[in-house]
Amino acid sequence: MNGIPIAVLHFTNSVVRGGAEEHILTLLRNLDRKIFRPLLVCPPECAEKLRPDLPGDVPLERLQYQWPYQVRNALHLAGILRDYRVGILHSHLFASSLAASPIGWLSRVPVILETPHLREAWRHGLIKGSYVIDRAVGTCVDHYVAVSDANARYLIEEKKLPAKKVHVIRNGCDLRKFDPERQAPRGLKMSLGFSEDDPVVVVLARLEPQKGHRFLLQAHARVLREVPAVRLVCVGAGALDQELQGQCHQLQIQDSVRFVGYQSNVADWLALADITVLPSLFEGLPLVAIESLAAQRCVVATAVDGTTEVVINERTGLTVPPGSVQELAEAIVRLLRQAELRHRLARAGRRWVLDHFSDEQQIRKTEELYLRAWDMSSHQMKRNRLAGAAKRFVRDRDHVTRAEQSVGAQESR
Repeated sequence: MNGIPIAVLHFTNSVVRGGAEEHILTLLRNLDRKIFRPLLVCPPECAEKLRPDLPGDVPLERLQYQWPYQVRNALHLAGILRDYRVGILHSHLFASSLAASPIGWLSRVPVILETPHLREAWRHGLIKGSYVIDRAVGTCVDHYVAVSDANARYLIEEKKLPAKKVHVIRNGCDLRKFDPERQAPRGLKMSLGFSEDDPVVVVLARLEPQKGHRFLLQAHARVLREVPAVRLVCVGAGALDQELQGQCHQLQIQDSVRFVGYQSNVADWLALADITVLPSLFEGLPLVAIESLAAQRCVVATAVDGTTEVVINERTGLTVPPGSVQELAEAIVRLLRQAELRHRLARAGRRWVLDHFSDEQQIRKTEELYLRAWDMSSHQMKRNRLAGAAKRFVRDRDHVTRAEQSVGAQESR
């Protein structure tokens, strides 16, 4: 086995930059370099999105490896594992683990982990809905990182993965980046065509079906009837960009909605917001909810999965059922009209995330899991070596005994 520092390879085959990729960056930035030597393997498209924020000492290998049957790319990954002498292979999202974990097992990587990140609500049908493939790949995985208690229940109760392999390590982020007193950049509101007095609702999420934008746009049309000056800003890029803009025209709300694409300066957009909204249909544990509360911006969110561990209804924000347009609209109107409630929930939310969702806690618990897994692997390899030595001893002893018996038999004749 390799010595210290241990090479830790983070693998994703995602081509977008979302919450899972921010999670990876948190680990790559903060893992203790005296103990761990991190590296990243991802597709070229993802590499270009992550490279500006990647620490300078982290090697980046570009690899488009989506499916196990891509033999050439599988061999490429095996070569990377060998060349870097990887001791820990950590895949993010099941699709990545499906590709990488069996290669890690075949390459005899000592420790293999998977962070699934979210509940895969789209999994239906005889094969996908049975999770049989997940359990088959799971024979190559030593440990799973669940990003929330809800995520852990999903892995154990629905996917039927071994409970002893599942470890809850909640997502965290650098909360120091989010100052409640931060002001939005001068002129940002005007650049969007808004008046300085217009209340602003911000949604920070990729424009994908999972994030529930279509329900938010319907709700926004209802909110406008109650608060005509309200404005909605959608921060994020994705496949539904044109479709959602078309929906705005159908609802005749296009003048009050802005799509600004992917933005790296999240803190500035949170400073612009009076409230933020997360209308997702399913989640793992959403970083945007943590960031919003760290910036002391009240959140309306759907009560799905780990979201409710951050946004606690009537305590740190308001939650509504997923897909409920009317209840989503009512919650937004309530917060826009009740400034005292909005500020009280936001203050409580900031205290909550400072206590429970810092990147320091995430890093400490991840490092502890890595080291426990490494120690277990070391002991197992020692046991395997001892077992191998014992087998060789017995084999050699039996060989000597048979030889002695043969000699004795010849002498007796």
